[in-house]
Amino acid sequence: NTVAPSPAWLAQRECGNLFWLRVMRALSLWLGRRLSRPILYGIALYFLLAVGKARRASRTYLSRTLGRAPGLLDIYRHFLTFASTVHDRVFLLNDRFASFKIEVVGIEQLESAIQAQGGVFLFGAHLGSFEAIRAVARQHGRQDLRICLAMYEENARRINGILAAINPANAPEVIPLGKLDSMLTVHHRLGEGALVGILADRSLATDDCVSLTFMGQPAQLAVGAFRMAALRKRPFVFMTGLYRRSGHYEIHFEQIADFTRISPKNREAAIMQAIENYAIALESYCHKAPLNWFNFYDFWKAPDHAQN
Repeated sequence: NTVAPSPAWLAQRECGNLFWLRVMRALSLWLGRRLSRPILYGIALYFLLAVGKARRASRTYLSRTLGRAPGLLDIYRHFLTFASTVHDRVFLLNDRFASFKIEVVGIEQLESAIQAQGGVFLFGAHLGSFEAIRAVARQHGRQDLRICLAMYEENARRINGILAAINPANAPEVIPLGKLDSMLTVHHRLGEGALVGILADRSLATDDCVSLTFMGQPAQLAVGAFRMAALRKRPFVFMTGLYRRSGHYEIHFEQIADFTRISPKNREAAIMQAIENYAIALESYCHKAPLNWFNFYDFWKAPDHAQN
């Protein structure tokens, strides 16, 4: 098989600059959330007018989740939702919770998995705000819930830079995948009772992928993260922090697979079923909050390494 030199999400530069992010952080904390929020409308307008690839990707995605042709206002609101979650991250990472209303659905499923196994995988996507999920633990005094992020090395460098620019003291541990000791680190963190978060809706060109139907069109999801959960014999819980309106987030936890009792004979079938369950959950939450999925590239473009 021909291996693509780079996946679409990695080939496309992320919009953002750490210098301006630091400026935005200082300005936001100085003015406060309400007074600094109007800046977001200009940022969303910039994305709409100047970032053609993101605009086209938003149109493609929204046409599938909305079931109709999106207008410019729909795309603008999509960008504004993204900008809002980034802006809110400044305040959530700095423990300024007073302006937020955060509802939690399904926490009993997460608590049950933790009580049974200790360390648990949290499988999410670039859907809504991961920071809102971490804020729930800090806001409710659950400092015992240690959350680590496992992600591709290039993405890990970007995330580390972003979090350090906002508030390095509150940044989660980021485990870069693809290194020799990555799996060992994940294993140790799970053994220590940590929650290991993985955003499983992106892959590298070297990843094994499986093809499935997502929003009515063929798409590919990487197998590696699911195989890692199976080999570690842990349950995994789908997570998302949906932005509903200004200052209001809705956190969802939903256990969608449990590998604790899977035999080696049935492992591959269980992995494929878990991937299908993940795709169903992701599609369901995309329909529930259509403006929350922030993969601004052609998600449905088939890489050459996909498997049927």
